[in-house]
Amino acid sequence: MSTLRNKVQLIGHVGNEPEILNLESGKKLAKFSIATNESYKNSKGEKITDTQWHNIIAWGKTAELIENYVPKGKEVGVEGKLTSRSYEDKEGHKRYITEIVCNELLLMGK
Repeated sequence: MSTLRNKVQLIGHVGNEPEILNLESGKKLAKFSIATNESYKNSKGEKITDTQWHNIIAWGKTAELIENYVPKGKEVGVEGKLTSRSYEDKEGHKRYITEIVCNELLLMGK
């Protein structure tokens, strides 16, 4: 049960071309976002689609896979854990971000 404490699984479409960073340490980092959609009918019977955007990061071999096989628009399955961090923007304001650190990637569709 301890493996379920911080686990996220999502299926969605890649919203931007993945940003690939080769760090000085020799590690590779991939950053991208995916959109997940949920549809339902409102009280008037109209179909409503709710889109949520998720920030994804991946390291090492997973980042290499993303670099080579994951373009914008590709449907992917992502498994990982939620992380939160803060940083200062150019104006000195403290910003907070929640990301999913991807440890497994499933390429879906065509």
